[in-house]
Amino acid sequence: MSDLLSLFPAGSSLDDDGMLVVGGCRADALAADFGTPVLVVAEAALRSRAREYRDELTARWPNSRVVFASKAFPCTAVQRVMVEEGLGLDVAGGGEILTAVKAGIDPALIVLHGNAKTDEEIALAVEHGVGIVAVDNSDDVDRLEATVPAGQAQDVLVRIIPGVTADTHSHVLTGHEGSKFGLAPPDAARLIQRIEHSPRLRMRGLHVHIGSQILDVEPFAESVAPVARLGEFEVYDLGGGLGARYTWADEPPTVAAYLDALIGAAHQHLPAQAQLIIEPGRSMVATAATTIYRVTTVKRGRIIFVAVDGGMGDNLEVALFQQRFEAGIIGRFDGPGLENVTVVGRHCESGDVLVDGVPLADPHVGDLLAVPATGAYCYTMANNYNGNRRIPVAFAKDGRARFVVRRETWNDLIARDVD
Repeated sequence: MSDLLSLFPAGSSLDDDGMLVVGGCRADALAADFGTPVLVVAEAALRSRAREYRDELTARWPNSRVVFASKAFPCTAVQRVMVEEGLGLDVAGGGEILTAVKAGIDPALIVLHGNAKTDEEIALAVEHGVGIVAVDNSDDVDRLEATVPAGQAQDVLVRIIPGVTADTHSHVLTGHEGSKFGLAPPDAARLIQRIEHSPRLRMRGLHVHIGSQILDVEPFAESVAPVARLGEFEVYDLGGGLGARYTWADEPPTVAAYLDALIGAAHQHLPAQAQLIIEPGRSMVATAATTIYRVTTVKRGRIIFVAVDGGMGDNLEVALFQQRFEAGIIGRFDGPGLENVTVVGRHCESGDVLVDGVPLADPHVGDLLAVPATGAYCYTMANNYNGNRRIPVAFAKDGRARFVVRRETWNDLIARDVD
């Protein structure tokens, strides 16, 4: 079980008494200072990953930029780290536009996505000067033409369905025929012609994205040729989707291997003078964070259930698409009394399972339990099921930790009531 440490943020360690240390901070001290559950981000690991993506992409295609897919972790503090490291931001809704602006982004470096953008979101994008809007359909074009002021022009990309089916869960698959995202090439070609004649839109290029948590580089390379067949443009946004390591069985490609395949295909099919954009999300943030819980109940029977003070309210990935996680009792990842247990949450739902079948060392009520690789899609899908208060986010660096998102209060839960 000592290899469990390899799933935690880079730089994590066990001190002399076996206590987990993240960002230079002891996990028991983090739990005491911030309460449980708490989502802890190792800031140095997050920054290192951003720099790795930035430097590896630039080395392969100088006229390029990385934009962080904010939906993976749309916390203002996380977005601010990306901005400080020279990345742009990909946003998928009005709230993400506002947090991106709060994070200090130059709006020209924002890319707006979405298959069903509302009038309000289009208006926010235009008001704040969002650099690129990836249009998903002709209705996006209608709304933009009705919103962009006369005498101005909004830069747009057209999203293409490349007809590539990657090996990942169907709920995070987006590049296959029949996807709700984007347009088949013939439909895209017609929309491109319309945009090229629009006085309020500027056709800049194409966008493609094939899915998420993809552990093979070939589908990324395969997605480039279908885009290239639509013609030569100034900008090609090749999306994101590289998988992260959640558990022992996961063997995600390195950033270098992923970009070797993707940019290799770009050199083969795309014009050399074009600008390339990539949009890493999950692989940027997943392993930079861990969630610390406290054990509230242990039931020993045919199945040993270890219940914690969080669950699907702070991690919906398991219930939504059966993502596997690992876990360990803080202070004794190894050691006597290993039992194969099912870790469940506190919510009144049979599907509230965090880890089904994981060895824990003699779990008891009051123990602290750590689940690594919770940096992607946990914060963003947090919810108030059963009147649950959404959990805080803390940044840890060089032995110091600070709140970047506070825990919700009971008053927060009723603040929106009007009667």
